[in-house]
This record gives sequence, C-alpha cells and structure tokens, in this order.
Amino acid sequence: MAFVLPFEKPIVDLENKLQELRRFSETQNIDVSLEIERMQEKIRQTRKEIYSRLSPWQKVQVARHPQRPYPQDYVDHMSRTFYELHGDRLYADDRAIIGGFGYLGDEKVMYILTQKGRDTKSNLACNFGCPCPEGYRKALRLMKLAARFRLPIISLIDTPGAYPGVESEERHIAEAIAVNLFEAFQLPVPIVVVITGEGGSGGALGIGIGDRVLIMEHAYYSVISPEGCAAILWKDRAHADRAAEALKLTAQDLRELGIVDEIIPEPLGGAHAQPQEAKERVRECIQRHLSDLKKIAFDELLPQRYSRFRRMGVFYEKGRLIGASAPLREDPQRGR
Repeated sequence: MAFVLPFEKPIVDLENKLQELRRFSETQNIDVSLEIERMQEKIRQTRKEIYSRLSPWQKVQVARHPQRPYPQDYVDHMSRTFYELHGDRLYADDRAIIGGFGYLGDEKVMYILTQKGRDTKSNLACNFGCPCPEGYRKALRLMKLAARFRLPIISLIDTPGAYPGVESEERHIAEAIAVNLFEAFQLPVPIVVVITGEGGSGGALGIGIGDRVLIMEHAYYSVISPEGCAAILWKDRAHADRAAEALKLTAQDLRELGIVDEIIPEPLGGAHAQPQEAKERVRECIQRHLSDLKKIAFDELLPQRYSRFRRMGVFYEKGRLIGASAPLREDPQRGR
C-alpha cells in the first residue's frame, strides 16, 4: 500500500475517482476515454500545483518519504558492480554507513553512503540511518584508500543525523566526525557529495565535505532537525513547521546561501513518484560535475575545496560584517 503524505490527499482522491471511472468503463462496456484523459490531466495539474508551492516542512516530509529512493538504490543504478568493504579496523562494522568500489559509467570510483531500512528489521540493522563513530571511521578508511589509488569519491547522504546515544558518546562520535572533516580537506582526489533525502546535522557533514555539493529538489540539509530545533526554541516538537521555516533548510534556500552548488530537479511528485527517472537525473548530474573536476590539477583542487567552505556564512568581527554574502561594512548595532 502506497504511503500518502497529508498534502497529497487531493491527488489520491482524484486517482481513486480515475480508478472508479475505469472500472465503470470496463463493467458497463462504455467508452469514457475522453473523461479519463481529462481526469489524468487534472491529476497532473493538481500534482504540479501542490509540489510547486510546498512549504519547508512539507519538503522535509517529502525528503523522509519511506518509498523515496535511498542512496543504495542510486548506487545500484549507477554502478554495474559494487564491491562493499567492511569495518573500521578499530571497533566494528557500522551498517548505517556503507562504502566500497564501484563504477560510474566506465570509471572506477569509491562510493560512501548512508543507509536506511525499509522495514523494522532492516531499520534496526542500520540503526535507522544514524551512524555511530565506527561508521565515520570506516568512511575515512575508505576515503583514504580511494586517495591511495587516485579514485574519485562519491558520497550519497540521507541521514537524520549521527546516533546520539550514550555508547556513541563513549566511542567519541564528535571526535570521529571532526577528524573526517579535517582529513577530507586533504584528500587529493575529486569528491562529489549528493544530499538525496535528509541531510541531518554533523551526521551528514561527517561525509559531506566535497568539491561539489549537490542536493535533490525536495531534500534538506540542516544543522539540526526541525523537531529538535522546535524542542529547544519553543519547548514543543509540534512547532517543527515553524522551525523548518526558520532554519532555511530547503534546497532553494541552500543554493541561494551558497551552501550547495546545484539543485537536482526531481520528477513531478517527488523522487518517490518516479524513482527510475530520479536515479537517472542524479547519475547524469554527478557525471557532469565529476567530468569538470577531473580537469582541475591536483595542486589546485585542495585550495579550491578549502576556499569553498571558508566562503560560507556571515559573521561579525570587531563590529564588521564579514562573509561571502555581503561586502565588508560596519554594523551600526555592534562594535562601538
């Protein structure tokens, strides 16, 4: 049974009426092809109208759709073979982050990706897509292996965030993510990052440093989940919609702020509506960016990667506004 988001109900109602019309045509042997075409066009227009004006919170719901393609689905589409590598060589093999050798077209690459489950059993196996420290250490081991063999790295992210439990803290989750951030800036190979669904907090950033950061149209990328933000600011997770608006977490906001380099358009109705088309769009976009990155000399690649992230954001220093978004100027409210 298909999962229906609350705002998709008008579409589902029309689709049910279309099915009734088809059954009527079959049972009564009456030609209603013209009415069916009109109904199909109405469904298409309704879907287009709804998805063209989604709120930030509704986009978060689309990003979390249980039938949306997960990173492994994209890898299966892009790579004719995938040789998964296991373990961090320190503690364990975290199933929330997987990686290994694969192909993008005819080119050999290293894939690093987060993993969610489709049912209770698979969700428990991969900790509902929330990596532990050993997951990030495994990712770092594989990224260094890719650098040794001069293979491009493709990172596909769909995670609500790193696992915040006691055992994760005991094994130093913050340190594991911080080390990945530091090391990723020194890997002398092209890195393409794609946010395919949820891009939650440091859990996403731990494998999110790259020369190109791409995001799917209805994905999100945020320092905290809307529910977590609402719990802090308003002491009530019910205000998640307000938090989503304030966080500027949509693909469109992130592109405007310079956090991501390109938005990958999704098929009408979201990636879950036409998964094969969504996978092909992701493959084409990655190949195009990787082709551009391969033209950059290795000694230029790292400085450009570092500068890309240093340009992000705006902050004040001694009363002056500093950042890529605006020229240096005095802030009248500060620094007297």
